[in-house]
Amino acid sequence: MLGTTVLEERDSKYNDRVRVVKTFGMGTYIQCNGLTQSGGIVETIWKQTLRKLRIKKEEIRNILILGLGGGTVAKLLRKKYPKAKIVGVEIDPVMIELGKKYLNLDKYNIDFKITDATKIKIKEYDLVIVDMYLGDKYVDLAGFHPASKITIFNRLYYGDKKQEALEFGQKLKKVFKKVDVFYPTANVMFFCYNS
Repeated sequence: MLGTTVLEERDSKYNDRVRVVKTFGMGTYIQCNGLTQSGGIVETIWKQTLRKLRIKKEEIRNILILGLGGGTVAKLLRKKYPKAKIVGVEIDPVMIELGKKYLNLDKYNIDFKITDATKIKIKEYDLVIVDMYLGDKYVDLAGFHPASKITIFNRLYYGDKKQEALEFGQKLKKVFKKVDVFYPTANVMFFCYNS
């Protein structure tokens, strides 16, 4: 593509081949095995999603992000909820390093935890974001039910991913009191409420 520059490529234990790409139209973004994980279109998707979030600033004091990646959603949440404490969990240190180097991740006042999110103990949060992918493979948190006001699950929604996402949505409806669905570009977001 004209105007596309690969800024850096790295091998990752978790995401295989990670590339940082800069394009004229989408800016700088991080891809894993050809799928954008942070920046670029992912920022557009999360902006659309977070506009649907109708919780007052003062009601969101602490936020947990499972699948921090390069920090796109953390950046947007910091802007929307400037006083909230944000904890970001990411298994892949390469994503954190590249997020800091190219996407200003270290400027958003986030408590980083480089660990497997499936093994952490979840305390009560006002908002939980679950965006756990290794490339295009979803990391399933079977039975995950955080004690939060709202949990947003991000799932890919194209090709064979559509059926997987719809089945996942049915499982969520059995766990949470209320589930709203939003369809940004090539994704589906499940807004799950405990009350």
